[in-house]
Amino acid sequence: MRVLMLTWEYPPRIIGGIARHAYALSHALARIGVEVEVITAPHPDAQPSETLRPKAPKAAELSVYRTEGDPIEPLDFVAGIHQLGHSLLEKAIPLVAARKPDVVHAHDWLVAFPARTLKHAYDLPLVTTIHATEHGRNDGIHTPLQHYINSVEWMATYEAARVICCSQFMRDEVERVLTCPVDKIRVVPNGIELDRMTPPQGSTPGDLAEFRKRFARADEQLVLYVGRMVREKGVAVLVEAIPRVLAERPGTRFVFAGGGYTEGLEARAAALRLGDRARFTGFLSEDDLRRLYAVADAAVYPSLYEPFGIVALEAMAAKVPLVTSDVGGFREIVEHNVTGIMTWANNPESLAWGVLQVLGNRALARRLVKAAYQKVVRDYPWERIARQTLEAYEEACGPSRALPRGGGRRR
Repeated sequence: MRVLMLTWEYPPRIIGGIARHAYALSHALARIGVEVEVITAPHPDAQPSETLRPKAPKAAELSVYRTEGDPIEPLDFVAGIHQLGHSLLEKAIPLVAARKPDVVHAHDWLVAFPARTLKHAYDLPLVTTIHATEHGRNDGIHTPLQHYINSVEWMATYEAARVICCSQFMRDEVERVLTCPVDKIRVVPNGIELDRMTPPQGSTPGDLAEFRKRFARADEQLVLYVGRMVREKGVAVLVEAIPRVLAERPGTRFVFAGGGYTEGLEARAAALRLGDRARFTGFLSEDDLRRLYAVADAAVYPSLYEPFGIVALEAMAAKVPLVTSDVGGFREIVEHNVTGIMTWANNPESLAWGVLQVLGNRALARRLVKAAYQKVVRDYPWERIARQTLEAYEEACGPSRALPRGGGRRR
């Protein structure tokens, strides 16, 4: 099978979770023999195009093509998305004309228009992954921009032969909010690359101890949040919980790693007189994130809205005790008091209680880490997710286009 994948972000361009998902999925698909061509936005640290063949016995080629950037400065965010759509088509059309793919896979509303155009112009089956909805992100549709994005999301699911969601929570939301027929929705979870969650190659215990000194003393505990600084991630709830944690464990420091709107968060931290107990680092390199996971005493994710929660898988794979809120996909990943501690959403008191549980009980923390790691190894390898995605592709292609599987058997 040959797949044309459209995504507005792909490493090293990382804005949210789509980039890492698309990267890991495209590589896993190639490892199981699916030829993948990814078309995405440009990045100054990446080549315009690259082709590789992952190391696997039956691996196929993975090619990545990046657009050349905006020819003119877009008026606003939506104009920029539409200009990107035209640039994606400029890259896609010669590829499709030279050799027609079996299916187009579009990631979220941001590439819905070029995906729709390719579907109709070349009679191609379309699969769309909805990673989140505008309704869910904003607890409803309140503004003209939100209404527009919601409408494009509806169009993306309407045009698709199959719609992939990452959790049962998202399946229900897409069915309800976007009125998508449930019989064409397939739940395929995110996966995790275990190697990516270990310290960089060559890191020694001494190196990690020295790195940790940048954030906390040896006698202090380190609590980590990784993600975007946006309302839906509940970062403000964690800031409000910090004084409650410090009241019982004053030797605790909190590190907030990720981009976004930190001004209000930092102002609130200052108003709470947290001083150097709360540190906002901005974006960190992939290697530094891996080091942070390796030296953290807890990872905390207090989301108000969470379609899946790949950060939970990252903490579990990195063997860091995990504390989350009880929303969305977290409820399908985390088993309370077994693989992590689950707290009430938007409740600083409950969140502080959860953090104190893992910081104050080392035996509990070790037990949670062991069970969590076993779960990610068993349930979330990317090859398994790639095969489930391949099944969705074959369903989208229909019986006449289904490809042989397992000794010539056809679906």
